[in-house]
Formats: sequence, C-alpha cells, structure tokens
Amino acid sequence: MSADKLTRLSPSSLNLFRECPRCFWLQMNAGIHRPSGPFPSLPGGMDGVIKKYFDTWRKKGELPPEIRTAVEGRLFDDDDTLKKWRNWRTGLSFEDSEAGGTLSGALDDCVLDNQKYSPLDYKTRGWAPKENGHEFYQGQLDAYSLLLKENGYPESGIAYLVYYFPREVKDGGAVDFNVEVRKVKTSAQNALKEFRKALEVLRNPLPLKHSACAFCSWGEGH
Repeated sequence: MSADKLTRLSPSSLNLFRECPRCFWLQMNAGIHRPSGPFPSLPGGMDGVIKKYFDTWRKKGELPPEIRTAVEGRLFDDDDTLKKWRNWRTGLSFEDSEAGGTLSGALDDCVLDNQKYSPLDYKTRGWAPKENGHEFYQGQLDAYSLLLKENGYPESGIAYLVYYFPREVKDGGAVDFNVEVRKVKTSAQNALKEFRKALEVLRNPLPLKHSACAFCSWGEGH
C-alpha cells in the first residue's frame, strides 16, 4: 500500500479508540468529531515553560533536582532530534504497510539509561494524582515506547510521568508547584496490537453504540 493511502493514527486517536470504537470510527472514517468545549490554555502554556526548564538542565548534563531520586539515567541530549520529536509534524513515526497504517506522535522528553530509552511526559493537574492515575495514560506511554523501538531506539520497558500541580500562591503572585514522578511499565507489543486492532475496526462497518460512552447518542443516524 502506498504511503499516501495509509491511515494515520496517533496516541490520542488510539485513546479515543480505547474509549469508544464507534466515536473513533466516526471521526476517522466520516470526519464526525465529538462535540467539544473551549480548551484550557494553561496546560499548553505550562508545557512550554516546563520544556524550557528541562532544557536548561539538559545543557548542564543533569536531571532537574526535584526528579533525581525518582528517574534513572540522564536526559536525552541530542537537541536537534528532540526538537523534531516534540513537534507533531516531525515527531516519531512508524509505518506498518501490511496493516495499512502509520502511527505518529510527539514526545515531551526522553531519558537515556544504559543505552535504553524511556519516554518522559509532563502532566499539569489541578490536584495531586491518584495512586492509579497513570493507568489513563498507559496506552499513550505504550505507543511512545513502540515509536522509539521502531525507529531504532531500544526502549527500556518503562516511562516516566512527571506531574505538576499547584501547592500555594506566594507573595507577589508566584505559584509554587508540587512535583510527583510515577515510573510506569510499558509494552510496545501491546501498543502494536492495539494499533492494528484499531486499523481493523476502521476497515469494517460502523461499530455498535458503546454502552459506557456518553457521546454515542450524538452519533445517532450516522
């Protein structure tokens, strides 16, 4: 199958597939997207600030002090490559011509330890993460591990979630943030299976309504 005919998926579209195959099918095959409200700008602004902060420590060859006891290894220090990985247009990509699709995604950051690569993702929240909160991001982290592996970067089988959430407002208006790190086991194989299963769903008729999906009634008549 030629590259221009391959179905392009991303970790976020796979997340939609995981939530509801019907909504996923409607978006990918019919261009019908779930209704959405205004998107908060704060997480995007925080993402850019955190990237710049990590880059200052990258130049020093060190991890930021608040994560040193929880993260093994060092920050990936190829600035040009990381700049590409962070951009969704030039991020890591995996073409599976046999399955008929391409998976692509943009990484926040990456840790290198003993020649193994671990995705590192920043998350800004309004409160402390729950004990099992990382489970919501499992598919995303698995997909990042798959993308690293398929691009010749041996993946470690783990990823790091770095949570930032507010603690207090100091005099002058500066906000002090708590930082928590979660080490998550990943499976590139699980991501590959899910990717191929999603492509198979797209080749078949519209799935039935998903009983647990609040948006399925929106798709009535399609």
